[in-house]
This record gives sequence, structure tokens and C-alpha cells, in this order.
Amino acid sequence: MNKRIIIVLVLIFSFTTTKALCQSVKAMTYNIKYDNTSDTINNWNFRKAKMAALIQHYSPSFLGIQEGLHNQVSYLDSNLPNYNYIGVGRDDGKQKGEYSAIYYNKNNFKVIKSNTFWLSTTPNKISVGWDAAMERICTYGLFQHKKTKQYYWVFNAHFDHIGVEARKNSAKLIVEKIKNLNTKNYPVILMGDFNVTPTTEAITTITNYIPDSYTNSLTTPYGPKGTFNGFTNRILDHRIDYVFAKNLNVLSVKVIDDRLDNNKHISDHLPVLATVIKE
Repeated sequence: MNKRIIIVLVLIFSFTTTKALCQSVKAMTYNIKYDNTSDTINNWNFRKAKMAALIQHYSPSFLGIQEGLHNQVSYLDSNLPNYNYIGVGRDDGKQKGEYSAIYYNKNNFKVIKSNTFWLSTTPNKISVGWDAAMERICTYGLFQHKKTKQYYWVFNAHFDHIGVEARKNSAKLIVEKIKNLNTKNYPVILMGDFNVTPTTEAITTITNYIPDSYTNSLTTPYGPKGTFNGFTNRILDHRIDYVFAKNLNVLSVKVIDDRLDNNKHISDHLPVLATVIKE
């Protein structure tokens, strides 16, 4: 092949790749482990600075956290200068209890609308659903990219760790909520700690409508297969944290196993980062 042609092809490929990366969106889900005052070596105060540094390093467009108490949500808000967040505490719809907050890069995105609903038969009221052990919520927002003007629906949830029926019905509720909201067929990102593995009914209910980025990635997922470490060094094969993506091509997925200086985990879950681009 002519050398000039090769150079032209390389330039075209480089331009196309660069353009795709510029238009791509990164979504990270991260169960940050609630601030339990009884924790000793895994105390929030020992973990929070490294966690903020990790988030800034990977620079997600959207970050969905689970288990964050108000002081943790506020700490991240103060230490992630490029981000704002949406979300409320599940216990009172204000600041009490765990959040399923969504942080977003405020330089690139603006919030068009946002809300939180409870995973129960009365989603507009503070409530416990089905056989769940406690209140569970889903926070969502409609975001617009400031430059491209593209809209994205982003949802973040934390399913119950006890109730099997609660998880099944929570999945159905969220899918129906997305269908009702997304009348213009915008790209959708659903992420969170779903507390079950991929073959369970709760997850297949979701993947029948929104593909799992891990199995739908155009490249091989990077990092451990599992996402729950329990603050141990065991082999990780228990995948319960997900980023689902609809009307989006998944360029890559990373399960991030960064550690503290003493080789301890930053949380009892690993963050999952999916890079996506509009179809």
C-alpha cells in the first residue's frame, strides 16, 4: 500500500477515535460503605481522601453512589470541585439515612429535572417495599450535555440485601418508571448496587429491557469479575454492582481495584466504570 495512503488512513482513524472519545460518557457506580462509627481500620475517615482522589482520577461524567450518609455526600461534594449532585436521604426524603446520590460533571452537563422514588408499592411516599428489610430508593435525573445538547436519563438504585420479592419488584418498578419517563427514547443509564448476581430474576428483568454494559462491551471488561470484596483479599467473583446502558454503545468497562497505601480496600465494593457513546 502506498505510504501516503497509509498516513491518510491513520489520520482518519485517529480523528474518528478522538472524536468518539470526546463524545463519550463515563458512568461509575460505587457503593462507598456507610460511615459506621464502629468501624476501626475501615473507618470512613481513613478512606475518604483516597476515594475522592480515585473519583477525580477516573473522572466519570456521572457517579452513582450507594450507602452515602449526609456527611459522606457532603464530603464528596466539597472535595469533587467539578461536580454537583442530586439526591436525598431515604429515611425522610431530605438528609436522613442513606442516599443513592448522582454526582455529575457540572462543566459538561446540566440537570433538566430530577427526583427520587421509593422501591415499594407506594413509590411517592417514604416506605418499605414488599419483604425488604428497610427503605430503598432510586434517584434519577434528566441531564443535557452542554456542548452536544444530547439528553441522558440517569438512574441510580440500591436494592435490598434481604428481600427476594423486593428485588424482583424493584426491578419491575424501575423498568416501568424508565418506560414512562423516556417518551423521547433518549439514552438511559441505570446503575447501582443490586445485591444479586447476573442470572437472578431481578437482573434479567432489567437486562430484558436495558443491556448490561459488562456483557455488552465492545472490548473485554478490565479488572476482577466480582465487585463485592467485604474488605477482604479474597478472589472476587461475586458481581452485584452494575451499569446498564440503553441506546448506547459500550466502549469499555472497568472494575477498579485501586487500594489504600496499606493495601486495604477503599470500600467493601469496587467501583464499576463504563464508557459509553450514543448509538
